[in-house]
Amino acid sequence: MILSCSNIDKTFIDNHVIKNASFHIEDYEKAAIVGINGAGKSTLLKIITGQLSADDGLVTFAKDKNFGYLAQHQAVDSENTIFDELLTVKQEVLDLEASIRQTEADMKSVSGDELELLLKKYTSLTNRFETINGYAYKSEIIGILNGLGFGEEDFDKKVATLSGGQKTRVALGKLLLQKPDLIMLDEPTNHLDLNSIAWLETYLLNYKGAVIIVSHDRYFLDRIATKIIEIDNGIVSSFNGNYSDYAIQKEHLRAEQMKAYLNQQREIKHQEEVIDKLRQFNREKSIKRAESREKMLDKVERLDKPTEVKSDMKLTLTPHKTSGNDVLQIQGLSKSFGNQNLFENISFEIKRGEHVAIIGDNGTGKTTLLKIINELIPADSGTIKLGANVEIGYYDQEHHVLHMDKTLFEEISDDYPYLTNTEIRNTLAAFLFTGDDVFKKISALSGGERGRVSLAKLMLSEANFLILDEPTNHLDITSKEILETALNAYEGTVLYVSHDRYFINRTASRILELTQQQFVNYIGNYDYYLEKKDLLTPVSDTAPAATANEPSAQKLDWKQQKESQAIARKKENDLKKCEAQIEKLESRNSELDTEMAKPENATNVAKLQEIAKEQESITAELEILYEKWEELSE
Repeated sequence: MILSCSNIDKTFIDNHVIKNASFHIEDYEKAAIVGINGAGKSTLLKIITGQLSADDGLVTFAKDKNFGYLAQHQAVDSENTIFDELLTVKQEVLDLEASIRQTEADMKSVSGDELELLLKKYTSLTNRFETINGYAYKSEIIGILNGLGFGEEDFDKKVATLSGGQKTRVALGKLLLQKPDLIMLDEPTNHLDLNSIAWLETYLLNYKGAVIIVSHDRYFLDRIATKIIEIDNGIVSSFNGNYSDYAIQKEHLRAEQMKAYLNQQREIKHQEEVIDKLRQFNREKSIKRAESREKMLDKVERLDKPTEVKSDMKLTLTPHKTSGNDVLQIQGLSKSFGNQNLFENISFEIKRGEHVAIIGDNGTGKTTLLKIINELIPADSGTIKLGANVEIGYYDQEHHVLHMDKTLFEEISDDYPYLTNTEIRNTLAAFLFTGDDVFKKISALSGGERGRVSLAKLMLSEANFLILDEPTNHLDITSKEILETALNAYEGTVLYVSHDRYFINRTASRILELTQQQFVNYIGNYDYYLEKKDLLTPVSDTAPAATANEPSAQKLDWKQQKESQAIARKKENDLKKCEAQIEKLESRNSELDTEMAKPENATNVAKLQEIAKEQESITAELEILYEKWEELSE
């Protein structure tokens, strides 16, 4: 065991964030802390790291074990370059290398016993250098920087000039290089693109130490976590398995808790009714019995009602009218900023009812494309055509659709003046803004709260074509699930940019990957994309060229891809049907064998002929199905 937390308790004024929490982390274990926004996840990490003191309880680390901690926001202010900043972690290696070089120089000018001593020192230094992987420290740094999305052209950039997200990645790189016994990461995927997240997953899966992660990235947690530590209304509970395992266990547990709570409530109500009735009798014995029951009822430990956070926020997306079948057509679109060419001559179209996710590395132009479609910035060339009766609802990750100087109430009432005060309050209440919250300024809200206001406006828009830019950013897992449910029930068309793979898996019917300034189309969700990525990704200039007579998958337009993928799916379905039919007939054949072996049928010639005739028919049909199965299997 590397970490033990016993009876941790923490209260901020009247908010009892963590109640008597106890759990432990084993060596090499990968644990995740989950809970809604404000549940106390970051607070718990800060108590473990000693940045915050608990009101009660004890945090104990195993002897001689160390930890590294990455907070959500990093104040990395340094005049170093990115490479040199990571190099500071390798100071022991640099000092050893300098000592080795000095010892080599010293050996050139001495002899005898003095040389013997220097040789021993040199051997000791080189052994230590090899032990701490000194010969590979530069490639190790380069590997981590590449994995976190920094190209070699970025290595010489000054850390002080970087964005907040880039500084966080630098801090993460330094932490990984330190290789502590326990890594603690607070929302590590927030500033990473899909490739970097996948790299970090692999790194952490193979990491020789223990890991604790706070994250809302369910796909990430499914791949990494072997234990989930949940904070729910201050209560900390541990569940074995990954996030999906936890979700199943939690649902069962919540159902059991709700059943126990409702049973107890019924019993309490029943006892109260009995007590009232006994008092109404107004006799000495009945009053004493009522008092006795009342004392027993007072001693009952009341169960808290299980939290039902999913039912708190209500999101319903309903188009005002139906669009035409052709929702969006893009032809020959190009966009550059200075020398940076984002995409060139791209073309695609979106049909009514499609849920299309745009994915790609950071900086490839995904958000730019959405802004061009929404006429916020111009394209360099190409055409964008919206279909008949198309009405756009736009969700902007930077929330430019919100007015920072307005209150929540004004934000809704100014855009939807026909709503009554009660209707506005009810709308905001559906997104967890109640009472005086509605008079808060937009500028005073957190990122997650602004996201909820933007979603409220989106719900009111009644648009039939939703364009969403990173809609799950700043949302906790529960809010994400609410949004997923609403989108899956939405009868309109959706185009969105996201790096949330779990969200994409749940809501996308098609994926457009922006890579090498072009779009590659995948008819399916994120799991399908992973399965087909190598087949459909364009070949880079350095890759071997396809021969002239080989059909090149990347040159097919998306319609042809859609057709070929539909044929493949049909074959898969036909194969399953064929296997099911074979299994059914073989099972029937076995039943007929049993029938034929029954004593009562042994002398019944007519029955035996009937069975033989059916078996003959089955055998002939099976022969055809076996051939068909073989053909489909190929």
